[in-house]
Amino acid sequence: MALVRAHVLVCTGTGCVSSGSRKVIAKLEEELKANGLDKEVKIVETGCQGFCEQGPLVIIYPEGTFYTHVQEADVPEIVSEHLIKGRIVNRLLFKEPLTSQSVPDYADIDFYKKQHRLVLKNCGHINPDSLEEYIGADGYEGLAKVLLTMTPEQVVEEMKKTGLRGRGGGGFPTGMKWGFCQKSPGPKKYIICNADEGDPGAFMDRSLLEGDPHAILEGMIIGAYAIGADEGYIYCRAEYPLAIKRLKQAIAQAEEAGLLGNKILGTDFSCTIHIKEGAGAFVCGEETALMASIEGKRGMPRPRPPFPAIKGLWEKPSNINNVETFANIPYIFRVGAEEYAKLGTEKSKGTKVFALTGKINNTGLAEVPMGITMREIIFEIGGGILGGKKFKAVQIGGPSGGCIPEQLLDTPIDYDSLIAAGAMMGSGGLVVMDEETCMVDVAKFFLNFTQSESCGKCTPCREGTKRMLEMLEKITDGKGEEGDIEKLEKLAASVKAGALCALGQTAPNPILSTLRYFRDEYEAHIKEKRCPAGQCHHLLSYKITDACKGCGLCAKNCPVDAISGEPKQKYVIDAAKCIKCGVCMTKCPFKAIVRG
Repeated sequence: MALVRAHVLVCTGTGCVSSGSRKVIAKLEEELKANGLDKEVKIVETGCQGFCEQGPLVIIYPEGTFYTHVQEADVPEIVSEHLIKGRIVNRLLFKEPLTSQSVPDYADIDFYKKQHRLVLKNCGHINPDSLEEYIGADGYEGLAKVLLTMTPEQVVEEMKKTGLRGRGGGGFPTGMKWGFCQKSPGPKKYIICNADEGDPGAFMDRSLLEGDPHAILEGMIIGAYAIGADEGYIYCRAEYPLAIKRLKQAIAQAEEAGLLGNKILGTDFSCTIHIKEGAGAFVCGEETALMASIEGKRGMPRPRPPFPAIKGLWEKPSNINNVETFANIPYIFRVGAEEYAKLGTEKSKGTKVFALTGKINNTGLAEVPMGITMREIIFEIGGGILGGKKFKAVQIGGPSGGCIPEQLLDTPIDYDSLIAAGAMMGSGGLVVMDEETCMVDVAKFFLNFTQSESCGKCTPCREGTKRMLEMLEKITDGKGEEGDIEKLEKLAASVKAGALCALGQTAPNPILSTLRYFRDEYEAHIKEKRCPAGQCHHLLSYKITDACKGCGLCAKNCPVDAISGEPKQKYVIDAAKCIKCGVCMTKCPFKAIVRG
């Protein structure tokens, strides 16, 4: 058997696959075989490596060379130069956006420097379809320790010592939640993983499921043992086909190896896990609606109490945690509660995975210790604002969250600090906005999402979100009136207080946070009929300045003939005809057309 002298890790997370990583792998196989290297060089298909904006990503070991934006056409050069001649292909190295300095080792890149990859440790570094590679990375050690040396009561107590809070949005202490279900009487209990990730701009859970499915299984099995459950469900949205495929593979492998099913690891504990594919309803992220969906009913929340720990799936005691919460569990039981609790802050322990999206240079996944500031995430890990523009706000927590303005960039990332700032941790989506973002429009976008995703069961959410959305549309259309802001605030408070579930209770958050920090933008829309960011279509106007050279390109490209003039003279726009499409401004080579 030939000695493997190099490993080529190729990201096959959804983002990199969509950018062509499968073609890269096929070409690598072809080139390695043609050069007689197919026995010496091993290709490893990994999950998401985090730096999504730079994909497809390739890391070559033992050097740890990090190549970005690798395409099929680049493969022959990588093979001939790097793998045969030992020379790095400099043009494919990542270059820091601010320093333009080539960095051959990915660990030295600013995007990774401040991260603490605990949950994402294996993602991008092992083959997610290989049980052997997961075990080689200390996988199932935590499960073995739990089943062979600990009682369920000891497991729950250990979890309480960690201070781990649920990563799905609510932040409820996980150990306490497990303890409630453990003490609930009854011979039949269920463990459930909420993988119904639906926040706009969020892809943390998807990447974990795709990149390290066995970690989620191991966490669920430990949780099942702790609460006394012999059956579990992973509720995953059908829009995640790669995650579902890899989960099914992991379940089959674990069952074959005796890590799942009857008498796990030779003990008396047995547990089976099923996958339930959701239909993409955002409300099914709420635990009682999720359980209704598993039961084959319409996904609608129910009043609590009784809580799921007492009366959950099929009216049996049930415990629900999200993907990231379960992914923490194997590490916790490998190193112990005390070691885990050293990470983070006093009331927010451990790390948090965030999806960085929006107007930011380094989009992707970042795992950071609790307590890091928003400024560090956006400007050091995220590389600052796209195009060198000015930072305006960051939306954290998805539709249920709020907007953090520039003056609060030094807010530490922990549950309590974010709530005090009018936002919330949520599942971990971070949408960065620049100076050209209209905050009224942002509130409208998120409210449009929650309104369309409302199940309609309770009046405050069904009618309240609709009325709030109508008021925001009225304001962005230039039809706002004095008193509309006060009406919005009053209605938002009523919906927050009266809605049945968290979807409705948190739906007003984007409105309340933008009103709190950007009230002047609402007032400009209403009183001045002006959008300060120049984004609201009905409030826009276009004007040709004295910089016009009379080239006529604007007139030639105007779709409604709203621009007229003589060659080499200043052209004019007929406001009555103008449809505000902005084509003229785009086509003007002299930047002589401005938007007001």
